[in-house]
Amino acid sequence: MSVAEKGNQVKVHYTGRLTEEQGGTQFDSSAGREPLAFELGAGQMIPGFDAAVHGMAIGDKKTVTIPAAEAYGEARPEMIQKMPRTALPEDMEVAVGQKLYAQAPNGQPFPVTVIELTETEVTIDGNHELAGKDLVFEIELVEIA
Repeated sequence: MSVAEKGNQVKVHYTGRLTEEQGGTQFDSSAGREPLAFELGAGQMIPGFDAAVHGMAIGDKKTVTIPAAEAYGEARPEMIQKMPRTALPEDMEVAVGQKLYAQAPNGQPFPVTVIELTETEVTIDGNHELAGKDLVFEIELVEIA
């Protein structure tokens, strides 16, 4: 029986949720969709997910807990910034929880979340929404190519 190895194209079904200590909330799942396809070991997935699939055979199922460091990393305080409301377009309505796009120094847009508003300032968080969180994945390997 062959097992998934680096360089294989694989397809998995998965459900991702936060650990019970973090509320156990489901944040993503392939249920009802096509399985997720990726190249094992190519850096397309978070490191802990990639490592979990390595060595699985078709039909294998497992549940793994991936620490934040092997998922989206720790939340970085420098990714939280205050900016004057005047930096936004005058007619733009903003609310806490709203997703906006900022521009990185290289010109690439990246998502940020509004986390606080005052009369004069907007505080945005550029961390990935799952940064700093341990994740639990139920994984089923359905194909190795």
